[in-house]
Amino acid sequence: MHVSHDPTAPAAEAIGFDQFLAVDIRIGTILEAHPFPEARKSAYKLLIDFGPAIGRKRSSAQITEHYALEQLPGLQVAAVVNFPPRQIGKFMSEVLTLGFPDEAGKVVLFHPSTPVPNGGRLF
Repeated sequence: MHVSHDPTAPAAEAIGFDQFLAVDIRIGTILEAHPFPEARKSAYKLLIDFGPAIGRKRSSAQITEHYALEQLPGLQVAAVVNFPPRQIGKFMSEVLTLGFPDEAGKVVLFHPSTPVPNGGRLF
């Protein structure tokens, strides 16, 4: 299945509510952000705290266009926490940090406008 980042693309095929519930999207706070020079596409390595039930997880995120390393710690972000870990070079990415494309297709992080408890699940 190909996912289009084109804002003019039609909506994806309809799914059942149970399929939506199978994707576990949680909120977490970025604790650390580091350069990831080994990545094929410009990215950062993130350590994100999802609260006591999920814990701390690592993610590779292609967010270098809009975010400087020093502005990321403390920022809350949404991520899919129940995908299998993915090896990216020598780095194991444990969660998929979520974002939307800007006009140029660069990632803008998806995060709450008001602080919420880490580990909260999207509904």
